Amino acid sequence: MKDEAEQARERLIVALSGVARHDQIALRQVYELTCAKLFGICLRISGDRESAEDILQDVYIKVWNRAARFDAGRASPVTWLCTIARNSAIDWRRMTGRTLLLPEDAASQVADVQPRADEVMMARQDQARVFDCLEQLDDRTGKSIRAAFFDGLTYAELAERAAMPLATMKSLIRRGLLRLKACLSDD
Repeated sequence: MKDEAEQARERLIVALSGVARHDQIALRQVYELTCAKLFGICLRISGDRESAEDILQDVYIKVWNRAARFDAGRASPVTWLCTIARNSAIDWRRMTGRTLLLPEDAASQVADVQPRADEVMMARQDQARVFDCLEQLDDRTGKSIRAAFFDGLTYAELAERAAMPLATMKSLIRRGLLRLKACLSDD
């Protein structure tokens, strides 16, 4: 018997495959399963609720157009969607020249959308695994990955903060992500 987290993951994979066939009902399912999380990412990086809503709309347009590229063998559906949201928000920030980041607790002020219990359990399990694996990285790599993926900083911003060449920062994060992936797949 599959646990609830695995069932939720499979529902999202099936919905994304429907989106790849341009099934509007499947897109609605993907939206309902992920909108709160993706909106939180967009809000955290943009620092503005109205802009976050616009970015989120762009995210789902990209999902509609790119769903056929999703490969469940390479990434979890949530990771794939969060990457699209993060990159879209960073692109928006670059285009507007804004660098404001809201504090992490600002995400708690997002719309009153209560996630389902299975989603909460799955998210907590995934989060715990990610943080456990992040703790296994050296301090510099862990901090850089957190700043890039949780705070939405670009590689250029990270390289400048660390006073290192951009290529070195990209390599540091890439190697760290490979170690994270290995750690997460050890289960």
